[in-house]
Amino acid sequence: MDFGYPQNLSPEILKLYITQEGVRSPFSSKPSDKPVPNATLQVTGAVGWRREGLVYKKNEVFLDIVESVNLLMSSKGSVLRCDVTGKILMKCFLSGMPDLKLGLNDKIGLEKEAQLKSRPSKSGKTIELDDVTFHQCVNLTRFNSEKTVSFVPPDGEFELMKYRITEGVNLPFRVLPTIKELGRTRMEINVKVKSVFGAKMFALGVVVKVPVPKQTAKTSFQTTSGKAKYNASIDSLVWKIRKFPGQTEATMSAEVELISTMGEKKLANRPPIQMEFQVPMFTASGLRVRFLKVWEKSGYNTVEWVRYISRAGSYEIRC
Repeated sequence: MDFGYPQNLSPEILKLYITQEGVRSPFSSKPSDKPVPNATLQVTGAVGWRREGLVYKKNEVFLDIVESVNLLMSSKGSVLRCDVTGKILMKCFLSGMPDLKLGLNDKIGLEKEAQLKSRPSKSGKTIELDDVTFHQCVNLTRFNSEKTVSFVPPDGEFELMKYRITEGVNLPFRVLPTIKELGRTRMEINVKVKSVFGAKMFALGVVVKVPVPKQTAKTSFQTTSGKAKYNASIDSLVWKIRKFPGQTEATMSAEVELISTMGEKKLANRPPIQMEFQVPMFTASGLRVRFLKVWEKSGYNTVEWVRYISRAGSYEIRC
């Protein structure tokens, strides 16, 4: 605080001054072992989110692109609503005050780069990012002029940017359900799940939840892979597949016996089938890191790690 006005509210900076150790008075005659961090520099400096004098033996950058796929599909397999929300998470262990530059395969960025270099842009998949929000460390002036993400990163873990994509989404799975009602007390349910991503990839923790009526009494299953069971607490058949390879399909057939009730009306609208999954090294948006460059005045070498993962957000199929 300065004259009652808050000057800095950044948790990273405040952690430097709130410690478990005793604080030595600046007027003490005894010399202190550690230099006292200069609060004024952090408040007035241009880079308030990173302190100076950081040193690491191994300089590393970890970058994760994490996407959630939201989908509403009709029972016939046509897409009613679809979008991807994504975030770029970073973990930086870099010495000094480095400057990083990140290049993505977004349409505007590639067009701007081609314009600056006076040559046609390379062909290949480009994507249009919507609703982009950045961490405070990103240089927005440079982003507006060059369309590249330039920044001095905070130390440790942080979220660099968030985005949304509504067009050109690569769906990881297609689900085709068929439900037959055999009289008042029996149902036949068939669900086919196809993986659309590359054959060398695989999905983990695949769960398909098929809603059934509350008066379900007995169930029997046949599955080509994984295990299925009836969960009475959520009134659903839960089919779990631990590892689902790309370009394959799996089916579940179930027979459901219902308790006969008087005057029970059939549900006009059944709740949708829900799906959970995560696919490593796959992005539903098609977003890719083209380059990640690190500059620092001492010129040290850095190791960069990049990972991609797509997860199910609200992934629903009407039945």
